[in-house]
Amino acid sequence: MREFSADYLRRTRDGMWDSRDALADLDLDSRRRVLDVGCGTGELARVLADETPGEVVGTDADPRLLSVAAEFVPCVAGDAHRLPFPDDTFDLVVCQALLINLPDPIRAVREFARVSSDLVAAVEPDNSAVSVESTVPEERTLSRKARDAYVEGTTTDITLGGDGTREVFRTAGLDEITTRAHHHAKTVEPPYSTRDVEAAKRKATAGALADKRDTLVGPLSPDEYEDLRAGWRKMGHAVVDQMQTDDYRRAEVVPFYVTSGRV
Repeated sequence: MREFSADYLRRTRDGMWDSRDALADLDLDSRRRVLDVGCGTGELARVLADETPGEVVGTDADPRLLSVAAEFVPCVAGDAHRLPFPDDTFDLVVCQALLINLPDPIRAVREFARVSSDLVAAVEPDNSAVSVESTVPEERTLSRKARDAYVEGTTTDITLGGDGTREVFRTAGLDEITTRAHHHAKTVEPPYSTRDVEAAKRKATAGALADKRDTLVGPLSPDEYEDLRAGWRKMGHAVVDQMQTDDYRRAEVVPFYVTSGRV
């Protein structure tokens, strides 16, 4: 299981559920007890708590993340493959960007179905289909090259999206499977936030690529990786220069899919 910091989860989920239309198939207004598996810092759990009249419970294997989520919903430490609840405890069990990080997502969904009396749902991205537009032309090309290598080098299936999740649900024995697309757009434009400025500085040092070196080297040769880093640093300096004149713009769209299935 890949691990993530609380700051990473907050940053990547910021603004994701400004529109909640894609959650319509979950019938949240009728739910009495909901479980958010792999709740992290509770971004989705808070949305669920807003939309349902019942109780929302979060569970995660990382106690550091649970300490944040527990400020908003009741939380229990637990493993997605061995949930610490009796059969049929909840009428909805849901996760967000969890299955893509598990080595055995089918086993996890079967466990979700065990503790659900009605519905199981998963919100999963297709990381191979992320699009990036930028006023620094090289950023689009370099982002695609890095993403393709990262998708190939990651040991779990981070491209599950809708079709992959539907197949996982079918194999796990769920019925009446539906999928709704939900595109999460993240933009950078003036006035730049402190986080935007820090991200630009990391581009100029290729810090993100250094963090992912073990995943990128394999799909890329060591020389190709160093060439990518050099191009990334040059691109990052162009980003910083454009920011100084308020000319930098960036838009990233991550396609998520809300898949639900009946127990």
